[in-house]
Amino acid sequence: MSAPHLNEAIDFELGTTAANTTNHDPLKMPKFEEAGTSTVMDSVPAYATGEIASEGESSLKPIDDGQYHDKFRRLGWVRLTICLIVEAIALGSLSIPQAFATVGMVAGVILSIGIGLIAIYTSYVVGQVKLKYPHIDHYADAVRLIWGRFGYELTGFMFVCQLVLLLGSHALTGTIAFVRIVEREGVCALVWGVVSAVVLFLLAIPPTFTEFAILGYIDFASIICAIGITIIATGIEATSQVGGLPAVDWSVWPPDDISFSSAFLAVTNIIFAYSFAVCQFSFMSELHTPKDYVKSIWALGVIEIVIYTVTGALVYAFVGSGVASPALLSAGSTVSRIAFGIALPVIFISGSINATVAGRYIISRAFPNSTIRYISTPRGWTIWILLLLAQIILAFIIAEAIPFFSDLLGIMSSLFISGFTFYFPALFWFMLIKEGKWYRGWRNLGLSVVNGGCFLIGVACVGCGTYASVKDIVEQYNSGIIHLSALDLASSSNSLEPPSSSKAALQPLRSCEHSYNLALALPFFSPLKGRILTVISFYILISPRSRGAAAARLGRDVPRSGAPRGFVKLNN
Repeated sequence: MSAPHLNEAIDFELGTTAANTTNHDPLKMPKFEEAGTSTVMDSVPAYATGEIASEGESSLKPIDDGQYHDKFRRLGWVRLTICLIVEAIALGSLSIPQAFATVGMVAGVILSIGIGLIAIYTSYVVGQVKLKYPHIDHYADAVRLIWGRFGYELTGFMFVCQLVLLLGSHALTGTIAFVRIVEREGVCALVWGVVSAVVLFLLAIPPTFTEFAILGYIDFASIICAIGITIIATGIEATSQVGGLPAVDWSVWPPDDISFSSAFLAVTNIIFAYSFAVCQFSFMSELHTPKDYVKSIWALGVIEIVIYTVTGALVYAFVGSGVASPALLSAGSTVSRIAFGIALPVIFISGSINATVAGRYIISRAFPNSTIRYISTPRGWTIWILLLLAQIILAFIIAEAIPFFSDLLGIMSSLFISGFTFYFPALFWFMLIKEGKWYRGWRNLGLSVVNGGCFLIGVACVGCGTYASVKDIVEQYNSGIIHLSALDLASSSNSLEPPSSSKAALQPLRSCEHSYNLALALPFFSPLKGRILTVISFYILISPRSRGAAAARLGRDVPRSGAPRGFVKLNN
């Protein structure tokens, strides 16, 4: 074979040509010294070099995409910032004041700024991985490079599971928002749940993040206005009370009776508020100039740090230790209804982007070698719509049927978000980005310490966060807030009432003429749980006297602050 033909054969096998390496334009994939792209082989996809070929094919194989290619390469850094804001900043920002109340003003400010800076760095590492391995389109593809097929499948499950749970959280939050705004006892909360699910579905239909970013501007304006109203209203209320601002019972230091579990739950609320790296690979796949991601993560990071720190400090200083979560519930009935109305766009837009990201990942895996994944044909649109419907329905059922859904979301976030935000980026740096030995040179040594710290933070979130969430569930069960036993409901059907702080929020549930619990449609929960929940549902249906009260008991539980728990961990 002649030398030219030999070179062509080698290029074909290694995938270094523009056609075989990736669907990206090679001119739009700059190499950076920081990312360690020193040779051509560094940029070759792992599946092309045979590193993981024996473990299965890549989730996105090169095909002749031609006319579809440009549709998914139109995202600039400004719109990338907007997409990250939509994914990262929602009503969870209004749970920060309660975290400040738990750990004290000083610790709250330090945690808000410190965790924000760490999140910016780990997001920077994620971007370096994307630049060095441009074939990566989702988080699972990156983990595959370090953990092989097992890591690929595990992270794919974590990715979809977390996004679907977050979708359910936003559906539940939308339900509570409508209940709070309308305050009509004749309307069953389940109706508002269905309305919320429909709105989330409609907003998730745009398949590209360039199109979705247009909604992001509305989302950002919505949350800024909601936060502004909350700060102004609580400030006015604080100054008009007897004694004025000095009478507010906020504290510089944590309270004396603080427990480890409550303190760590407050810390995790702040940590999960900065979990914008989860979808970063997915968003960056549409960037027309990948190197611009640095502008986006710095812009987002600074915006988040300012919003979270200012909101947490001011609202806590205005309201004191009794601040609710979300904080807009502390602004009075009328003002909170107005704030909820203004916050509706951020509730639904920030929720629907989770369905879009999960859908893009699933469709790229299901149709890796087909133009269906570009959602540009009637068949592609049909599959896309059905996929979104399946996600919305699943998320809605899970959120409505599980009485401790908020704590379940907390457990899943402790298990999953800690990896996406902390220990996976640290592993990426050690295994994919680092050049030379970790102890060679001050730069490597310093970054090794930083990434080692990020890894330890992630591991601590997994252990301590899961422990705190499980303990919270047990405490609620023991206190009577959570009950899954039909016997408990039957034995107290005449006197069953939700906690006093939750009566207003759950009042619409009392007017439901049919079972609010959806267990009849969930025999797959588990044999035991399925039977228990089905008995509860039948009991609600056949017992008119306990219908409303039992439905309220099975509704969303309310934390000690008096805020619906559906908001407490809604940091995405």
